[in-house]
Amino acid sequence: MNTLYIVGIGAEAQKTMTTEAMDILHKCDLIVGYTVYIDLIKKYFPQKQYYSSAMTQEKQRVRYAIEQCQKGIQTAIVSSGDSSVYGMASLAYELAENADIDIQVIAGVTACLSASAVLGAVVSHDFVVISLSDYLTHWELIQKRIALASQGDFVICIYNPSSKKRKHYLKYACDIILQYQSENTICGIVKNIARESQQSRIMTLKELREIETDMFTTVLIGNSKTKIIKGKMVTPRGYKL
Repeated sequence: MNTLYIVGIGAEAQKTMTTEAMDILHKCDLIVGYTVYIDLIKKYFPQKQYYSSAMTQEKQRVRYAIEQCQKGIQTAIVSSGDSSVYGMASLAYELAENADIDIQVIAGVTACLSASAVLGAVVSHDFVVISLSDYLTHWELIQKRIALASQGDFVICIYNPSSKKRKHYLKYACDIILQYQSENTICGIVKNIARESQQSRIMTLKELREIETDMFTTVLIGNSKTKIIKGKMVTPRGYKL
């Protein structure tokens, strides 16, 4: 039976890609993905066949990959970060439920882990990951999840904090969190993780509320114990020192 590979390429297609992901992509003939991600990896795998399409065309891409895999072409679908974290893995399983192929998911380094490393050691205790994109999830449900995570004093990692159509969503999220957490809660942002244009900054929750971000920014909001040590954002694990 043919195998369709679902590969997480990390934040940057070489620096943060696992050796397993590299090995799988080297052996595949066809690589399928969102145009931005395909552009990231082409220079590392120049001899491959590629199929890419724009955002919101995920089902089209996955169906094409399934069809090619069924023909015996060794095929991989790539996602940034980890393919199971807002990536293509679950969609591939759903669309291939009745297809005569196997699926193998190759883990990748998701953005909250990479951002935590850039900022210091943020996700050292319980944390949640929430996307502010309401393309596939109702905004009311997203707000509920933010509120409950804040009440639980979790470190909160936010993906897709804003876009042209959702310019104020991060501000709205901060307003919810401020109902349960101090305005002095330590927060951090990382933009363009692992790329030459990478930028990062540590600030308070009050300051975060006024920050402009984009789809390439990952936001980390600390819990009540998160603090700054040597200029880095650190969430204590709880050891007695």
